[in-house]
Amino acid sequence: MRSLFSLLLVASPVLADPPSIEAVSATRAADGWRFDVTLRHPDTGWDHYADGWRVLDMQGNEIGMRTLLHPHETEQPFTRSLSGVQLAEGARQVQVQARCNVDGWTPVMRIVDLPWP
Repeated sequence: MRSLFSLLLVASPVLADPPSIEAVSATRAADGWRFDVTLRHPDTGWDHYADGWRVLDMQGNEIGMRTLLHPHETEQPFTRSLSGVQLAEGARQVQVQARCNVDGWTPVMRIVDLPWP
């Protein structure tokens, strides 16, 4: 009986789906690029929620980050924007990666083709 009680006391992580990137829109502007990213994540409140996404160049260098300051458990999927992202001249693609406050950065990145005139 004691071993069962001890087993119940052991905390085990709750595995949930990682944040998924549903859509990305990239628009060139005078001050850099604007990214609109739509995420989906089974937010459960402050204890587990998607808390950010970032833009990386194709070499994996972070060039912009959007921090999400609160859970979106009643708003799924949701879209947030980041403006003024500076890209190397002639860049044709970037990567976008999402993060949650429990599991960290997702290993899956979305490759985004940049629209050039």
